[in-house]
Amino acid sequence: MSSRILFSLLLSSFFINACSLTAPFVDRRREAGAQTEDKLYVGESKPDQPAVCYNALTTPYQDVLALANQECIKQKTGSYAVPVKQTSFTCRLLVPNHFYFQCQGPTPEKPKIFNIPIMDELKK
Repeated sequence: MSSRILFSLLLSSFFINACSLTAPFVDRRREAGAQTEDKLYVGESKPDQPAVCYNALTTPYQDVLALANQECIKQKTGSYAVPVKQTSFTCRLLVPNHFYFQCQGPTPEKPKIFNIPIMDELKK
């Protein structure tokens, strides 16, 4: 196989995967086998402080905020995220920006089961 064909294949493979390479993500990595919670999370994101890596050229702010809100709700640390700070060139090559958030608002809870007195009325 010639080097020109190989280069074309690699270049086309890069462009096919380029959309998924620039998708925003929560920068949360875990250390396998950590004994305490303070050593469990290695990435910039903490349960009550999500940090989202994103590409400012391809990702609108609303998508970054929605991802941070989902993380706050998933970790049960708040109902919405408030932006704290933004940095550039602190994440990956194609997703170079970090947006740091703080979870706030009431903690999402499981829906409560209400005691409905229908059965008591039927017994009378």
